[in-house]
Amino acid sequence: MTSLPIPSPFEGPRVNKPKQFSSRSRIWKILWVTAILASLLLVFSSPVFGQSYSFTVDQVIVDVYWESDGSARILYMIVFTNDPFGPPIEFVDIGTPSNNYNLGYMSATIDNIAIAHIADSEYISTGIELGLGSNAIQPGQKGIIIVDLGPVNGLLYKDSQDDDYASARFEPNYYDREFVHGNTDVTVIFHLPPGVQPNDPRWHESPSGWSSEPETYLDNEGRVVYQWHNTGANAYTEYEFGASFPSEYVPADSIRSSSLRLDLSALTPICCFGGFFLLILGIIGLSAYSNNKRKLDYLPPKISIEGHGIKRGLTAVEAAILSETPLDRVLTMLLFAVVKKGAAKVVNEDPLTLERLDTGVKVRDYEREFLEALIDKPAKKRRSNLQTVTINLVKSVQKKMKGFSLKETNAYYKSITKKAWLQVENAETPEIKSERFAEDIEWTMLDDNFDDRTKRVFRTGPVYVPMWWGSYRPSSIPSTKSAVPIPSGKGISLPTLPGSDFAASVVNSVQDTAAGLVGSIPGFTQGVTKTTNPPPPRSISSGSSRSGGGCACACACAGCACACAGGGR
Repeated sequence: MTSLPIPSPFEGPRVNKPKQFSSRSRIWKILWVTAILASLLLVFSSPVFGQSYSFTVDQVIVDVYWESDGSARILYMIVFTNDPFGPPIEFVDIGTPSNNYNLGYMSATIDNIAIAHIADSEYISTGIELGLGSNAIQPGQKGIIIVDLGPVNGLLYKDSQDDDYASARFEPNYYDREFVHGNTDVTVIFHLPPGVQPNDPRWHESPSGWSSEPETYLDNEGRVVYQWHNTGANAYTEYEFGASFPSEYVPADSIRSSSLRLDLSALTPICCFGGFFLLILGIIGLSAYSNNKRKLDYLPPKISIEGHGIKRGLTAVEAAILSETPLDRVLTMLLFAVVKKGAAKVVNEDPLTLERLDTGVKVRDYEREFLEALIDKPAKKRRSNLQTVTINLVKSVQKKMKGFSLKETNAYYKSITKKAWLQVENAETPEIKSERFAEDIEWTMLDDNFDDRTKRVFRTGPVYVPMWWGSYRPSSIPSTKSAVPIPSGKGISLPTLPGSDFAASVVNSVQDTAAGLVGSIPGFTQGVTKTTNPPPPRSISSGSSRSGGGCACACACAGCACACAGGGR
């Protein structure tokens, strides 16, 4: 932090008169005392950060396809080299030009191996994180990451010099200089919308240090291409590139009318005089956020003490506990499990009411406890009963994990989730796709992007409703068919639903199930956490850590699509 000059506490020259402090002096003293207290609060309330990443980015190639619907499809190829003395790179953050994207359409690989963990970043305000898991980039090793961000919307603006033109501006992903060093070979390629003719578009001024004009050519789709290339660039500088083209090639509603450039110099007085107070509010907010987030971390920290090898044989529900899947999804998985087995059925969806079926089917201990917590129990008692069931389940998983590696085990079950989805997505017929989804629905629910992926996979139909679905969601079965579907076979057919209707029913059922069973999930989870992961006593040396870093993105210029990324966790 840059030290601010402290004004003299005395008014006027030194003369023989009583020392009187000015009101301005008192304000500065208050500000300094406040800053000191805020710093102490930060020390005592923040975790101790782990070893920082240190790496080079050898090469970046980013293709930006400006599409005819006004969106932009962004593809990255990034080559990392981890420093020999740095920790393994387990997470990589990629900034996005806006938050108007869909995780379900994204994909990524590390050294041609699919990355399963793609989620909103915890470290940058607008962007995603890639969890590399067992494929983390080790010290002294290289890693090639390829990312398809899919369509990102809201990036076009009216050109400031011609209302008939659309302005497309983009800043490639960059990292905090604290973590990255060295030169980077950077290539930025704009593929302009289909139909744009070579004489139609114009490029904008290139960043400092780059060639004044991009290379121009037609790609294999016949699109006009602008390509900027610099072998002496770096991965920590914000480079902005732009082009304008006739607005007739994209929908009018995809072009924003105006935007304001954020003038950081205008904020200087505010930063100087209000910075201390903003710092305090930020620290308090951060502390409250961290505390609330910790209340949702229901797995005890000691389970993460590394053992050796993979703990195989866990059920999907137990694997969900291990990865701290949100408890609304875990409760739904439990309900799926008992209904699929024929141990119970839903007789009323609102309020959610179950009936135990005497089919003699064998259930697991946690499934039996789940049914006992719900069947013939008043609504007020259900919440506390289910908290007990969840606490017992967490303790059971903790016991099973003794001596095994949490990291390797989580990666193993993520691979099962990935395989389950691939079997569904690669099914050759709607019947097989429906059957495989019904068989492995609990495993697919371990996917962080379960909602979006389900909607995407089943956006078209028909879907052959699983034979147990009527016992779980009777209201979703077409009225022309039996309320409880029957197995398919010769001369017998299962009820069908339009794909989008089925997907919506599956996704909405997670929220509906949780609300019907326990009401507020955050409150329910905190009740579990009090027992399974209580807050440690305050201590100067206490705290957990995750290596990380971040950056601040201040880009709101007209026509600007600013991709701002964090410190390359």
